[in-house]
Amino acid sequence: MNILLGAVGIASGVIGLVAYPPYVRDMFRRTTKPERASWFIWTVLSAIALGSQLAAGAKWSIIMTLANTLGVTVIFLLSLRFGYGGLHRRDIISLIFAALGLVLWLFTHHPLVALLIVVAVDAAGAWLTVYKAYKDPGSETLATWWLDCLSNLLGLLAVGSLSFSLMLYPAYLLVANAAVVAAIYLARMKQLRAS
Repeated sequence: MNILLGAVGIASGVIGLVAYPPYVRDMFRRTTKPERASWFIWTVLSAIALGSQLAAGAKWSIIMTLANTLGVTVIFLLSLRFGYGGLHRRDIISLIFAALGLVLWLFTHHPLVALLIVVAVDAAGAWLTVYKAYKDPGSETLATWWLDCLSNLLGLLAVGSLSFSLMLYPAYLLVANAAVVAAIYLARMKQLRAS
């Protein structure tokens, strides 16, 4: 069973890493424009989630979180030059919400509570990208979001037990990334009907 979980965890991490090069390529082509506030929030939170999952005893499922942390950090750094947003009202509100969540996180010494706060704050960043993807579906790289969904699903399967604290983060990421995919498809369908 451990060998199978290890293989699933490694596959999750590899797919998670493979998801980001198309996004970076499209950023350099100036077709993808990452929402800066989202990627900033995700960079901070994925690092916190990584620490929380390690503290909660994650094993093979941690590979997905590590790959995610590396990927979002690279995208955030590149978004400073190639990105979009950061000073819109919705960005500022989300960043304030994220900062409040991080302050709350500092006062907790329980990994599960920290992870719940991470998920809530992450959602503040996710809705910005979902909103942007719906308004401008061409500004996101669909393949990246699909690959992230697959990585998250495999990360969830790599947990290997019904541990809420270990399943929460990959399950949340699966839902959040699927929401971006859905926003892109809904916007494209809306554009097709309009034309």
